[in-house]
Amino acid sequence: MNDAPRLPPAEKDSLHLGYLRLTDSAPVIMARELGLYAKYDLDVALQREVSWANLRDKLVTGALDAAQMLAPLPLATTLGVGGLRADVITGLALSLNGNAITLSPSLSAAIGEFGGNAELSARSTAEALGTWLRGRSGAEQLTLATAHSFSCHTFLLQMWLLAGGIDPQRDVRIIVLPPEQMVDSLTRGSIDGFCVGEPYNSMAVQYGVGAVQASGYQIWNNGIEKVLGVLASWHQSYPTAHLRLRLALMESCAWLADQKNRNEAAAILAMPEYLDTPQEFLAPSLTGRFVYAKGQSPVEVPDFHVFGRYQAGFPWRSYGDWLLQQTGALVGKTLSSERVKSLVQQTYRTDLYREAARHLQLPSPSGDYKPSNQHDTVWEYEPGIELGPDMSLSR
Repeated sequence: MNDAPRLPPAEKDSLHLGYLRLTDSAPVIMARELGLYAKYDLDVALQREVSWANLRDKLVTGALDAAQMLAPLPLATTLGVGGLRADVITGLALSLNGNAITLSPSLSAAIGEFGGNAELSARSTAEALGTWLRGRSGAEQLTLATAHSFSCHTFLLQMWLLAGGIDPQRDVRIIVLPPEQMVDSLTRGSIDGFCVGEPYNSMAVQYGVGAVQASGYQIWNNGIEKVLGVLASWHQSYPTAHLRLRLALMESCAWLADQKNRNEAAAILAMPEYLDTPQEFLAPSLTGRFVYAKGQSPVEVPDFHVFGRYQAGFPWRSYGDWLLQQTGALVGKTLSSERVKSLVQQTYRTDLYREAARHLQLPSPSGDYKPSNQHDTVWEYEPGIELGPDMSLSR
């Protein structure tokens, strides 16, 4: 790798960075293993948390300097819904995609009987589930879990259900569970399925306690998933430390963008000090050879996790607009277009991404917004800026 760009000394060089036990924690973990924090004169202690609420609360109270966060969480926290209120910002997206919807074997079998085929399309499984549900009036309501109310897991699950003619508010019950509890809850029958990040879908498949009915990519091609979050006040106090942290993570994402590095990443993430999870649960989504159900052959899903490619690190404000609207709808808040624009501009800091990209001599988009639901192949936003497909089930 190239030498680090010349920067002012960090105002604070010892940082605590929080993450969850998820495969897409790879950028924060690999930045340590590749020596990138040290390259930028940072001593970063990685702190594994058990839930998104716990991680958010530690960031807000100052126990963490920065955190891997669900993409909607900086917006929800700044808006003051679902717990503590604080101004949280992001100047870097860490990953796109990475989630899946997994249902119990009996429910998956019913979907198959009604023509659903997860390998073919997410819409087919959603429609099959809708047909099955409408034929069982009076039966006990299905219980589905997501990792946090204000998460892309929740929004993706809602989008998938709606594609099958299922009302997420009335036709099913959606609860929140920490990711690490998902597989056990499905095994015990206390839930019928979940939408969560990897490796918990692959874990359920390999244990034979669930089958994947849709990947996040199938529901929303290249949707934003995780971001780097810090308090706005922390950034104001430590702007150079924040810049150095973003630079290290951007280089980590660039390394992960090379598919040849994914097996090495899986082996490192499996280590006890990081995810403490067997490598065989981590490899399917990282390598893009994904298995939807036990006993089936792997399917090539090269963009299951996207790090770095397609300008994945850019915190598009068009993402922020959509996520904030979904967050408001979830709590019954109708936000004016002016309020949405103001909150997104405050929280999704495209200027901070461009600052880091300049230091790394990387191209970055000239605009803050991009169209959606218009491209089913790779496309050029402007000269030198290539983006991935952006279709979703909401069209």
